[in-house]
Amino acid sequence: MNTILIILTSFIIAICITPIVKKIAFHIDAVDKPNNRKGKVHDRAIPRLGGLAVFLAFVVAYLIFGHQDQVFTAILVSSFMIILIGIFDDVKPLPASIKFSGQFIAAMILMLYGGLYIDKINTLGFTITFNWLMYPLTLFFILGAINAINLIDGLDGLSTGISTIFFATIVTIATLLGRTSGSEYIVALIMLGACLAFLFYNFHPAKIFLGDTGSMFLGLIIAAITLSGYKNITFTSLIIPLFLLAIPIMDSLFAIIRRAIKRQKITEADQEHIHHQLLNLTGSQRKTVLIIYLFNILFALASIFYALRDQVMGIIMYCIIAIIVVWLIYKTTIIKDFKKKEST
Repeated sequence: MNTILIILTSFIIAICITPIVKKIAFHIDAVDKPNNRKGKVHDRAIPRLGGLAVFLAFVVAYLIFGHQDQVFTAILVSSFMIILIGIFDDVKPLPASIKFSGQFIAAMILMLYGGLYIDKINTLGFTITFNWLMYPLTLFFILGAINAINLIDGLDGLSTGISTIFFATIVTIATLLGRTSGSEYIVALIMLGACLAFLFYNFHPAKIFLGDTGSMFLGLIIAAITLSGYKNITFTSLIIPLFLLAIPIMDSLFAIIRRAIKRQKITEADQEHIHHQLLNLTGSQRKTVLIIYLFNILFALASIFYALRDQVMGIIMYCIIAIIVVWLIYKTTIIKDFKKKEST
């Protein structure tokens, strides 16, 4: 009952706050306007700043249900840093260096004050200790999560939906394993309710966007939940949360490789992300987003099977998804135009 109450509380807060944030976005001109910039697919002005509503719902709900400890303080302070940078960027785009600096500071707060590290991995009866490498490894993971969710936020409801599936899966795994006493479980419940509420406004046709405020915040919370759960051994391994982020992680890797091949800047926007490629095939934002949701749900189901020690079924599902991904890479220009190479 308490589980439902937590989700419902954050849901109601987010559903009520979002229209207010929408008005604020218009008032301060935090609006995404159609132009010739690569990567934009909408044809009307839509307010950004939606992530502020999700953040406020998270803070209020956690103050009601959560445990006030050092980890939460670190999450709150680092989130505030991300939200602050995101608001400025949603009003007037900031240079990539300034955005990265804000992300870096937020990640350092999460590590140094929150004490969240990837310090060792237990596998096949062996323990691999990273020693001083835990600092750059953890930093890379946090920044990677923030930017992976940010990069894939290109269609209505995409980042919000992917994050919702992540939080729902974490809650499911933790519940089935009886690991419901940690702070990360409460955070996942709160974020699940807030994201579900925001989807009402964000799914196609979107009435408001997450903006960098929201996509970076979601990435930070996902990283924090993963690191906190890993530290407290709430989930069976660090690998499971990584598989839940498979789509945004692959999209980010493909973008880096693609731009390296084309000798473009990594920060340069284009229309060759996974969601853009699927949009070209389907011709529909709604269908494209639902297809990506399906991919994420398959990864989620595989992760649940794996977490419940049914590793064979989990691995079979991972292999099936991998085959589909390879086919998708070949059929599109996510990395490069293979068909063009064949015809020359």
